[in-house]
Amino acid sequence: MRTFEYSRADTPQAAAAGFATPGTRFIAGGTNLLDLMKLQVETPDRLVDISRLPLADIEERADGGLSIGALVPNSDLAADRRVISRYPMLSQALLAGASGQLRNKATTGGNLLQRTRCYYFYDTDAACNKRVPGSGCDAIGGFNRIMAVLGTSGHCIASHPSDMAVAMRALDATLVTLRPDGTERRIPLADLYRLPGDTPHVETVLSAGELITRVELPPPPPGRQLYRKVRDRASYAFALVSVAGAVDVRDGRIAGAALAFGGLGTMPWRDPAAERALIGREPAAETFEAAADALLADARGHGGNDFKIPLARRTLVACLRDLTGTPA
Repeated sequence: MRTFEYSRADTPQAAAAGFATPGTRFIAGGTNLLDLMKLQVETPDRLVDISRLPLADIEERADGGLSIGALVPNSDLAADRRVISRYPMLSQALLAGASGQLRNKATTGGNLLQRTRCYYFYDTDAACNKRVPGSGCDAIGGFNRIMAVLGTSGHCIASHPSDMAVAMRALDATLVTLRPDGTERRIPLADLYRLPGDTPHVETVLSAGELITRVELPPPPPGRQLYRKVRDRASYAFALVSVAGAVDVRDGRIAGAALAFGGLGTMPWRDPAAERALIGREPAAETFEAAADALLADARGHGGNDFKIPLARRTLVACLRDLTGTPA
């Protein structure tokens, strides 16, 4: 690990202002950043420790939603009774991610900003446009079993790793950030992440020094919720395919649906066309297949991850059966 300067921020304003020095990174739990620093994938010159800032509360909102501080540990968020009862897909997603020890340290804000687990991103001898812009992408044509099939480009096919972000995408979460000039910004989670295009190293719309202070959830959606994760082993593995879903059935027809997907996309993936394919229709096999058709219309495998496309279809259909109470 390369040497670096370290300072601890006493206020959110001081933390954001500390980014005036180039090569600076925030650190809280450090569950992703420290690994990357050890491998010299990330080589910051200065770390600003934000772990002591007063951003670790979960509070009720006047509209019936929740405000979640950026430093709330994943374990605390998953165990909160309001989250379990009103946003069960979020609790399930958090418990499906990583180990108990990591969840105790990982924070809400850090989870949203964790980097891809692409093998070539972690290998500094490999070509990776996300790590070294313009160097190429060894995952294309390489070992790409865990890579994305949606939202990719000729420059990057890395999948997004977060479980929590998938559930928050389905729940229409909004981020509140603090910029170095002291102003706040509200960013719908739908607008946070950027497709790789020809600049895969630019992953979000956050500017330098912009600090996530909290995540706001609207009132819970009506109907049933679930989070289902398909992975190579039962614990401590990233999703091959995951589904976060909420479906509301009224008078024998689907009145509302919110679906987000992990493991498939270069970001937490949500496709309005898949949801529209469900609305107003009876919950039945042909309805579920139509939603899968819409979701996967533009999916493209790269050899080793071709299996994700039929796996996503089967997983979505099974989830929709459970969410609507439809027999197999």
